[in-house]
Amino acid sequence: MKNMLKTLMILSALLFVSPQAAFAHSYAEGVGDKLAHGLANTVTGIGEVPKNIMIGTNEKGLGYGLTAGLLTGIVHGIGRTLTGAVDLVTFVIPTKPLIYPDYIWKDWDRETHYHPDWKLSTDEPKEKSYRQPAGSYEQQPADQRYQ
Repeated sequence: MKNMLKTLMILSALLFVSPQAAFAHSYAEGVGDKLAHGLANTVTGIGEVPKNIMIGTNEKGLGYGLTAGLLTGIVHGIGRTLTGAVDLVTFVIPTKPLIYPDYIWKDWDRETHYHPDWKLSTDEPKEKSYRQPAGSYEQQPADQRYQ
């Protein structure tokens, strides 16, 4: 009877602890990722200005890049910095990034955009990607974007 009780205790302890251990690992990873995103985006928000000047210059020319690109960069820089600050304050709740590209140095030649949903990092992705869909604004030829 003692051996059976001992075996049941060990088995129940293993079954009780193992799901928490698996969840704790993914939780810690999510918290670490969000803390890294928050810190990086808070510090590198100013990098949106030269990025958007470059994007505007490549698409429409130097005059457009220096005016509209500068203003767009300032707006996106403020957005990236504030998004990073929110991630720093709420890093204990692991969520997916609200801003894409999630780090400024990823996809440097792509315009920054913001995801409207605030999803937990443990949520399963649906069929839709968090990236722009195939027929998106960025993938259209520059002369057909405003038509």
